[in-house]
Formats: sequence, C-alpha cells, structure tokens
Amino acid sequence: MSLINKNIKVGDVAVLIPKATEVLVKYDIDFCCGGNRVLLDVIKESGLKENQIFDELEVLLTKRRAELESIGDDFVAMKPVELSLYIENTHHTYLKETLPVISDLLSLVLRIHGGNHNELYDIHKNFGILKTDLEQHLIKEETILFPLLKEGKDMEKINRYTAEILQEHEVVGDVLRKIRKASNKYTVPEDGCDTYRKAYEMLEELQNDLHQHVHLENNILLNQFDKKI
Repeated sequence: MSLINKNIKVGDVAVLIPKATEVLVKYDIDFCCGGNRVLLDVIKESGLKENQIFDELEVLLTKRRAELESIGDDFVAMKPVELSLYIENTHHTYLKETLPVISDLLSLVLRIHGGNHNELYDIHKNFGILKTDLEQHLIKEETILFPLLKEGKDMEKINRYTAEILQEHEVVGDVLRKIRKASNKYTVPEDGCDTYRKAYEMLEELQNDLHQHVHLENNILLNQFDKKI
C-alpha cells in the first residue's frame, strides 16, 4: 500500500519530507514556484517514470518518520517570526554575498568566451534581470513583509504584500529556468576555463539555494497547507 497520496502537491512533499527536494531537483520538478501543482500531474506532463519517483519518495518518507523525534530544524513548527529571521539570516545573507561575485564572473566569462558561445549573452542578460529583481525583493521582505508578519495585525497589508512576493517568486523561477536551459543544465563546454566552471558551479548553487529559499516562503511561511501524507 502506498504511503503517499499521489494527488499531493509538490510543495507539500518538499515540506513534509525535506530530503525529497533532492529527488525533485534530480527530475527537474519545480517545488518552489511550482509548489501548488499536483505531483502526479507534473510527472505525467514531463514524461517521467511515475513508479520510480514515488518509490524513491517512499524510501525517504520511511526514513523521515523514523527520524522525526531527533530532527533539530523543523521549519513547519517554527513561528512566522522565527522562520522569517532564519530566512533572512541564511538565504538573504547568502544572496547578498553571492550575487555580486557571480555577476563579476559572468562578465569575465562573456568577455573571454562570448565569441564562441552565444548562449553566454542570454545567461548574462537573464542573470542581470535576476540580480536586480532579487535585490529589490530582499529589501521589500526585510523592510515591509517580515515586519508585518512580526506584528501580525494588519491582515489586509499582509495579504497584499504576500501576493506581490509570491508573484515575484514566479518571475524568479522563470528566469532561473531560462538560465538553466541556456547553460544546458550548467554544463561547461570543452573549451571552458576554470572561471567558466566556477561561474556555472555558483549558478547551480544559487539555483538550489533559491529553490529552498522560495520553498520555505511559499510552502510554509506564506501558505497554509494540508498535510496529505
């Protein structure tokens, strides 16, 4: 008998089985911006092997249930103030440190390899869009949304800014997909140098961090969800 309801939403899987994100990333299943979609629908639309994916998730769920009593960071149990502080200290800090470094690397790689790899122009352009959007996004969260959540009083404002944040997450997810596609899933070409390799490594790390970042906000901090496992 299956332990997982196959009509569960992708985001709920990521919330209730934290290590499931590794499986979702492996199969290019968007669990942050696409967290509200039914997992089975995504699997079918993508032409993936349903049984294989659910079997892998079943294994993780069994381990998750066995480890529940010893887990330290239970994001679901955190209060909004605690979780928003964790996001700011962990993911916001990471972005502020990393975005300028990647920007410099991509500019250098474009200058050296752009003549032979036209895709670098698209990657550079889309990263510029991503960087600008994220910088203003972080400010909005830190100066408006998170303080509103801490006060927990003005629900009209909270709902309005929550809607804006969720929409901005969609834009971020779309740009990340464009970068991933243009870079052939961060595959460095044969003539790529160490700087090229470092830029792609950091882009993939950025993608993975943003997936977790947006997941914590969309599926836990800003969203009431039903536990369907």
